[in-house]
Amino acid sequence: MTARAAAPVRGRVAVVPPHVPFVDQIAARWLEQAGHDPQACGNGLILLPSRRAGRALTEAFVRQVDGRPILLPRIAPIGALDEASLVLSGQNALDLPPAVDPMRRLATLTLLVMQAGKAFGDVQGVDQAWPLARALAELMDEAEWAECDLCERLPHAAEGDFAQHWHQTLQFLSIVTSVWPAWLAEQGVMNPVARQTALLHAQAARWRDSPPPAGYPVWAAGFSDAVPSTIVMLRAVLDQPDGMLILPGVDMECDDAIWRHLPPDHPQAGTAHMLAQLGVERAGMEIWSSLPHDCVASSPVSRASLLSRALLPAHALERWRERDVPVEADGLSILRSADQQEEAAAIAMVLRQVLERPGRRAALVTPDRALAGRVATELVRWGVVADDSAGESMLTVPQTAFLRLIVQAVDGGLSPVALLSAIKHPLAACGLSPGTCRASARQLERLVLRGPAPPPGIAGLRSALQRATEDPHGALADAPDAPEEISAFINRLETVFGPLLALPRDTMVPVSVLLAALVETAQALAATDTMDGAERLWAGEEGNALGQHMSALLAWCDVLPDSRLGALDGLLASSLAGMTVHGRRAVRGRDGMTAHPRVFIWGLLEARLQTADTIVLGGLVETVWPPATDPGPWMSRPMRTRVGLPSPEWGIGQAARDFVSCACAAGQVVLSVAARRQGAPTVPARWLVRLDAYLAGHGRSLPAHPALRWLDSLDRPEGGVATPVSPPRPCPPVGLRPRSLSVTEIETWMRDPYAIYARRILRLRRLADLEELADAADYGQIVHAALERWFRAHPSDWPAGGAERMQAVFAEVLREAGLRPALAAWWAPRLDRIAAWCARTEEARRATGTPRTVLTELSGRMRLEDLPGGPFTLRGRADRIDLHDGDGGLSLFDYKTGTLPLRRSVVEGWQSQLVLEAAMIECGGFPPPVAGSVSELVYWRLTGGHVPAQVLDVARGEELAELIASCRAGLRALVSAYDNPDQPYLSHPFPGEEPRFADYAHLARVAEWSAAREENGG
Repeated sequence: MTARAAAPVRGRVAVVPPHVPFVDQIAARWLEQAGHDPQACGNGLILLPSRRAGRALTEAFVRQVDGRPILLPRIAPIGALDEASLVLSGQNALDLPPAVDPMRRLATLTLLVMQAGKAFGDVQGVDQAWPLARALAELMDEAEWAECDLCERLPHAAEGDFAQHWHQTLQFLSIVTSVWPAWLAEQGVMNPVARQTALLHAQAARWRDSPPPAGYPVWAAGFSDAVPSTIVMLRAVLDQPDGMLILPGVDMECDDAIWRHLPPDHPQAGTAHMLAQLGVERAGMEIWSSLPHDCVASSPVSRASLLSRALLPAHALERWRERDVPVEADGLSILRSADQQEEAAAIAMVLRQVLERPGRRAALVTPDRALAGRVATELVRWGVVADDSAGESMLTVPQTAFLRLIVQAVDGGLSPVALLSAIKHPLAACGLSPGTCRASARQLERLVLRGPAPPPGIAGLRSALQRATEDPHGALADAPDAPEEISAFINRLETVFGPLLALPRDTMVPVSVLLAALVETAQALAATDTMDGAERLWAGEEGNALGQHMSALLAWCDVLPDSRLGALDGLLASSLAGMTVHGRRAVRGRDGMTAHPRVFIWGLLEARLQTADTIVLGGLVETVWPPATDPGPWMSRPMRTRVGLPSPEWGIGQAARDFVSCACAAGQVVLSVAARRQGAPTVPARWLVRLDAYLAGHGRSLPAHPALRWLDSLDRPEGGVATPVSPPRPCPPVGLRPRSLSVTEIETWMRDPYAIYARRILRLRRLADLEELADAADYGQIVHAALERWFRAHPSDWPAGGAERMQAVFAEVLREAGLRPALAAWWAPRLDRIAAWCARTEEARRATGTPRTVLTELSGRMRLEDLPGGPFTLRGRADRIDLHDGDGGLSLFDYKTGTLPLRRSVVEGWQSQLVLEAAMIECGGFPPPVAGSVSELVYWRLTGGHVPAQVLDVARGEELAELIASCRAGLRALVSAYDNPDQPYLSHPFPGEEPRFADYAHLARVAEWSAAREENGG
């Protein structure tokens, strides 16, 4: 944006240097021009850029008069100008139409976007159209602040060699150039920003026609950039007899040649542009450098010069070579943290440390609301509640999350995760006491919702409950709150969710009906046994703000087209995007805690013109501070220039201005940057890179702040950790130790004895996952069931067309499994390949005359006597036993759909399931006709992949006999060892032989002690 020269103004223009507290200087000078007369001080008007600046100036007046009574001048923020603030008179102001309600505007624009069809993508519903409507509103606001006539300029924006999609976009923007202006005229309303700029022009015109009387000072203070309407106002102020413009931190050292060609991303670019528009030369400005009474400099005088040189534009970097300029970085330090959480904790410690000195004030300045929230939470640890004036995003407040969770639960058919998220929310009570509701939700989770997901809806919950009532371990105690009887609780859920459940999920419904049903459901779910749901849901600042938003949505959503229930969540998120609320959530539940008077958290807007003793500039990474340069979805950068809209880099320049002014607003300034953000590496802010490079060129660097060292020692116990935590060594009495295990548990006993202790002695079992999907275990069950069905039907004969018939059996078992269609379609070809391989293999075996009979899924047991703790019983179930003619012995098979065991592991006893089954056979542990010796141990790995199966023939002949005898002796030795009361049940005792399924690793705290074992080489 090129600054156009303007005619000189006659008013006074003053500059407050960066090291002088700005609002204190304004208050002191105002009192001085009023002769310190308490009544005369009230005569006049001071215009400021924002309401926050107005509050800061009011506090500065109080400090200057030391609490004595005084009449304050009228303080008006231009950014919030209306008839009440300046009492505009004159027909021009009174004849302006009212501003359109913001919610009404967005709802109507959403309708227009949806009526545009596919002019801008495939917009399916109101949840997708609302963000586009918001972008259109922002485009109109931006154009109206820039006083750019889109109706005139947009049609020519894409002329020339622009891509075709930009022409299509401009056709879509006919909403802005023709449809929307017509609608505004029809309704008799104005866009809010258009009315704002009109009011500013009206006030300027009124002052030109009827200026304030002589002796009535009008000051405009604190402006570092200005849109055209504000320029008009500032010019009108300067045209008054007692008008004055006071600017903060104008760079008076910058050469005129550099000043006239500052790029838009430079900190002083906005000020240079504003002064050029006003026709003000820096040489003619007064400099108010003397400190007010009882004030100290906010920062060293040299700091502004250091930052000015470090941030010189690219075409002026040769100035860095000048060696006669002092390079002082006193009071500046750097905080380089590993991630966002460490950054927040360290910043909290910096702010907390400032409070050790009486009267000192500390502030965090950051545009990152997530970082601000983290720091506020960390400060509560120290009993400090920070005044976060920037507010909290409406999307993150509990009431908004509650509404969205309700919609997601109903739209998802009351699926386990979504339903539990809603009914376990702190606001949920279902007409019960909160504790009873929570206990009932946990009981519902344990009995009904864990494991495979139940069918959708309330009916699905009831059917899952019928299957779960036979589970003796389901009804666990949940003291101190007793749950409601589970059937009654499901009935209660049906009533509470009734308004939304009654709506069709896949049918278009008026948005007002959807919103009304949501509000009714939320209030019913929030109600307790003693308090109405509306009273809980809409209480507090957050609830009140959300309630007003929902009321506005209900009032204006009648213009929106009908929508599906699934779009309601997106509509809530889109309509609340960008909205903030000034709440007190940080102190909820902490009686007696109030905001600390000396700790603040400011956004960039709130920080302007403020000072403190220590300021932390947080989130100094690219795309956060400064923000990403985004020209928006409607126009490219060249198109914006052609239309007359400001370049996106002007936003970078304003962020740079905020960085410099905040860096000069405190004696101690900590620059904070995290190395990672949301798990991804970050790029430090360009200003930090520039500052580091400039200081390095002069042999200097920013000192590291010690907060990270404080943080490192914060949670360490005194004296350090003497010894690492040891693995658990439970030694229960022999009488409690199991006297019967299955063959699969023997492997667990060897690899992870602690799991046997937890499962068989403590009788703890792992909870099934929520919405547990079919996995490899289910796949294995299908393969086992299909082979069992086949061999039970054909134990000795092999029918004609065996391959096709076996594949049909596999397909039949797959259908009966009731899997979701996608998973069944994924497994079906694999099962076909397994069936084909099994058929070929069996035909080959039958061609050699074996086996005589195939027996499947047989259960057996083996009893070991003469043990120290008494008899021990081994149980097992064989997948397949082949009986052969004559004295051919028996063949023992085991089906695997997962990993095939290593022969070494089988021989060494780590995977001894099949060998133990052979020992059981030779001891007569299986019912007739299974008897005799085992001549063959075979594993089949059946995956159905590119190689459908693999075979592991473990051993034969004498080797097999020795293996069986060794395995039987090893089992006896294992049982005898654990019949010793001093033998502990260790967790993962052999690092090289970890268990395949570590269900009790968390209980045994394996992650804690195994790390120490690895460090010690154990």
